[in-house]
Amino acid sequence: MGAVLGLGVGVGLVLVWLGLTTPRAVVRSADRVGRTRQQLDRAGLVSTSVAGFWSVCAVTSLVAFVAIQVVSRTATVALAFAALAGYLPVAVLGGRARRRQHELAEVWPEAVDNLASAVRAGMSLPEALTQLGHRGPEPLREPFVAFGIDYQVTGRFTDSLDRLKLRLSDPVGDRVVESLRIAREVGGGELGGLLRNLSGFLREDARTRSELESRQSWTVNGARLAVAAPWLVLLMLCFQRQVIARYASPAGVVVLATGAALCLVAYRMMVRIGRLPVERRVLS
Repeated sequence: MGAVLGLGVGVGLVLVWLGLTTPRAVVRSADRVGRTRQQLDRAGLVSTSVAGFWSVCAVTSLVAFVAIQVVSRTATVALAFAALAGYLPVAVLGGRARRRQHELAEVWPEAVDNLASAVRAGMSLPEALTQLGHRGPEPLREPFVAFGIDYQVTGRFTDSLDRLKLRLSDPVGDRVVESLRIAREVGGGELGGLLRNLSGFLREDARTRSELESRQSWTVNGARLAVAAPWLVLLMLCFQRQVIARYASPAGVVVLATGAALCLVAYRMMVRIGRLPVERRVLS
């Protein structure tokens, strides 16, 4: 009786320990997460919290305000540059997310080809996905290495796929993952052919998008230069306190506010005109 009781207590403690240490499957759908969280995921910063990101924005804004206030002794100008500095991390995050998606779009055809070859060679789907972490394209290795570790620890293919989608945060990755999920659940004798067709489509899409982006890049670069030029001039004027002090008057405040509003509207319009449509994650 004592041995049975001890065995039961031991099994219970092991189950409690596994429940506390096994990572949960965190699935965040696009309609339940904020825009900042989606941007962080798209940029590959899955471990960065939203609060931490906005803290960086606040600190950047505060540092800019103090620095410009010390140089110019004009609070209105310091506030203007504090707003610009606070937006800088947001712009950097957006740029990083776009670069990462462009980089993934270029390497996904090779990854899909590797998957098709592995399936054709007789590998199981978990093995085919795990080997991408060692033989696949460099930008995709880290998420697939993590997938292999998740699958080895839990043995749950569906939950591991959910975490893989979260780490990738990419529309193409969603399509590939869902194709593999369906093949796993209902059987996929045509999976190899499907992956080869998907690879060809992705190559053609990446080629067309690259040509369009190279032709329209001057629009975005011109918009950035046009917006930055007046603020660079204002920054240089900060070293001339007699001149910059005029922006502390009511007329100066109106000039600053009007200029900021016009720059914001013009920049957003130019970026919207010059940016290509971004594929949405409809399967997240």
